[in-house]
Parts: sequence; structure tokens; C-alpha cells
Amino acid sequence: MKENQMPEEIADETKAGLAETDKSVEQEVEELLEEKPSEETDETEETAIPTEEEEAEKPEKKKKEKEEEIVEERVYTIPLAKAWIRPPKKRAPRAMHMIREFITKHMKLEVRVEEEEKGEMPTLIVSKEVNERVWSKGIEKPPRKIRVRTAKDKDGNVTVFLAEGE
Repeated sequence: MKENQMPEEIADETKAGLAETDKSVEQEVEELLEEKPSEETDETEETAIPTEEEEAEKPEKKKKEKEEEIVEERVYTIPLAKAWIRPPKKRAPRAMHMIREFITKHMKLEVRVEEEEKGEMPTLIVSKEVNERVWSKGIEKPPRKIRVRTAKDKDGNVTVFLAEGE
């Protein structure tokens, strides 16, 4: 802050400066709009300026790739025929429960029994594709078996994906 000026005077000066810059920006935009003779310039400008969504997605993908240092990866065929023993309206939920039990057992995922342990317990994440495959024919008719690919990262978290070619 300048020594001789009062805060009100400084605020007035900054407001006046902002008004001038707003006018100059508006004039520049109008000039650019007038200079566009064809659609070719529109296409180049659109590709040069990424949208906010694209900018947000790029760092997230890089973070996920760095975080997912896969320690172990396996492919399983999980039998779901016993889900058909249940009443028709409970078959698909039972099939999802069976998938979680199977992966917990075979990938040696620690079960959360007590909350006394302060450390983060590993989690089991079932991907959207696996869920959609189980529920594809509705609640009454889940598949008899499903082939999945499981990946365990360095923190012990297990992610279940649909196997390739399914």
C-alpha cells in the first residue's frame, strides 16, 4: 500500500483499472469474432483450448496409473450356480455377494472383524462392468458363472474387472 493514500482511494483506483481492462477484453473478443471468415479457424481454436472437463480428467488418470502399482493379478472363473437356489427376486444380489466372498477368500483379502486396528484395511472394489454383467438379464436370471480378472495393488486393495473377451 502506498504511504500517502487512504485505502478507499486505492480501492477506487483498482475499480477504475478493472473497468478499463474489462472494456479492452470485450473489444478484443469482438475483433476476434469479426475476423473469423470461415469454419476452419473455429475448429483449430476448439482443439487448441481444452475444456475444463478434459483438463480435470488428465491429472486424475495419471494419479490412478501411479497409484495402481499392481502386485498380483489373477483370472478366475467364479461359479454362481448356487445363487439359483435362492428365491427368484434374490438371485442377482446373492450372485454379487458370492463374487465378493470368492475374491476375499482367493485373493487373501483381510476381513474387517474389529475396528480396533487404526490402520486402513484393504478394500474390495467390484467394477461397473462386472456388476452390469451379473444384472444384465435382471434380478431373476444371473449368469451361471462369470470370468473375472482381479488385481491387487501394493496397499492390498483388490479390484475386480471383467476378463478380456467377455
